[in-house]
Amino acid sequence: MNIPDTLIWLLNFPAAHGYAMVFIAGFSLFGLFALSASGATPGSALRRVREREGLLRPEHAKRGRWGGRLVRIVFRVLTVVMLANLVIGILSLTGVPVTRAYIYEHGQPTTGTRDGDWITFSTASGVEYTVESNFFTPAVYPDRDAYLSGDQVVVRYLPSHPQAYVIDSSQGPR
Repeated sequence: MNIPDTLIWLLNFPAAHGYAMVFIAGFSLFGLFALSASGATPGSALRRVREREGLLRPEHAKRGRWGGRLVRIVFRVLTVVMLANLVIGILSLTGVPVTRAYIYEHGQPTTGTRDGDWITFSTASGVEYTVESNFFTPAVYPDRDAYLSGDQVVVRYLPSHPQAYVIDSSQGPR
């Protein structure tokens, strides 16, 4: 397993599900931004009141701050990941081949069958995969708007991650 194929495989999920990813990331970013703010950790308002009134013991003062910082760091990392997924989803919806060009260049070709929005193909090792080709972000490359007629299609997939695939629009089935 090589690292570029794994990264493309990870990036391919938000690219292949662009419509859903835009809505999921768009709405979840509001909550993640709020949770990554300094006053969002549970008990932080009560802690500030206790510190102001002098009711917080010195040995308890540092313990709560580290937990709050850790929570904010985790939510800030999640915010960055969701923001990246939002950008990938928007690019995929507008027709930018975020991962498709890499999969096309480095993928192994095979013949598959198309049944509505589902593509079924077998890898060189004999494992059969049935994966979705989303209507809003079709897995077609190099011509994204190509009309696919018939049930047979040529599929290029990454050998180490067959879920990352494209339908080759430049050639028909072999």
